[in-house]
Amino acid sequence: MPVEIDIAKVASLARIALSADELRVYEEQLGAILEHAERVQQLPTEGIPPTSHPVPMTNAFRDDDVTGSLPVADVLAGAPASEDGYFRVPPVLGES
Repeated sequence: MPVEIDIAKVASLARIALSADELRVYEEQLGAILEHAERVQQLPTEGIPPTSHPVPMTNAFRDDDVTGSLPVADVLAGAPASEDGYFRVPPVLGES
């Protein structure tokens, strides 16, 4: 393990009760993670620009084509109540 971390102390600070077996398992797992991070840091990255994503991303938007909408009568046909071409809903905040 490249960095020594007291797993029991970290668990105590986080108020997590761990058994001796769990401490051993987490120590092994954290060790593997930190060793991997150390190997990644050793890669030759000079001259490589920082990126936020490993592959180039482009937005795939569809064309914004204006199309017709549904007839108001068809839309209101599925509503529980309508009035004067609008949806009728229950009053809000006790208003009528």
